Amino acid sequence: MYGTRPNLVFGFHGCSKSVYDKVLYQGEQLKRSTNKYDWLGNGVYFWENSLKRAYNWAHNRYGEEGRVIGAILDLGHCLDLLDCASNDVLRFAYNLLKTRYEHSGQPLPVNRKSAKREDVLLRDLDCAVIECVHDANRASGMPGYDSVRGPFIEGSPVYPGSELREMTHIQICVVNPNCIKGYFRPVSADDEFVMP
Repeated sequence: MYGTRPNLVFGFHGCSKSVYDKVLYQGEQLKRSTNKYDWLGNGVYFWENSLKRAYNWAHNRYGEEGRVIGAILDLGHCLDLLDCASNDVLRFAYNLLKTRYEHSGQPLPVNRKSAKREDVLLRDLDCAVIECVHDANRASGMPGYDSVRGPFIEGSPVYPGSELREMTHIQICVVNPNCIKGYFRPVSADDEFVMP
């Protein structure tokens, strides 16, 4: 009943200069990511309200060619993992997925650490569960989710003994491209004025 988010949010997408130019200057759309390790399933990924995190990612990935595209997003019918009500949806999909894999004789996908970092960044299991949610909705005729939103705990502790992490952020996966209301070039603040 409360799955629709009534407000617009800013999302930031890290990319290469060529993608940046194609989207902002040639009117192309961002492409869906369909990697089996994309933790929120298949779709277009954004950092919610985190321009800095998007810049860090883009520059780590593409060096000087790294860019960030801003987007205005309407999350629509959202599977919001910040809401504990989503836990029941995820558990149902996990059990359905587990049964499917048991019947096929294959092992379930697993989440794993990347070779470079201690964080569990490769989320094959989480991706498979989210995609199972979407499949189950389609199969049952239920309305599909337009977006998936969740917290990603990442990085070193902010200070000794902290459970707060330096790169923690909220990520959004847009499933329905109509949720992307527009793209923009992020601008720097004018230091002569206060930030509203």
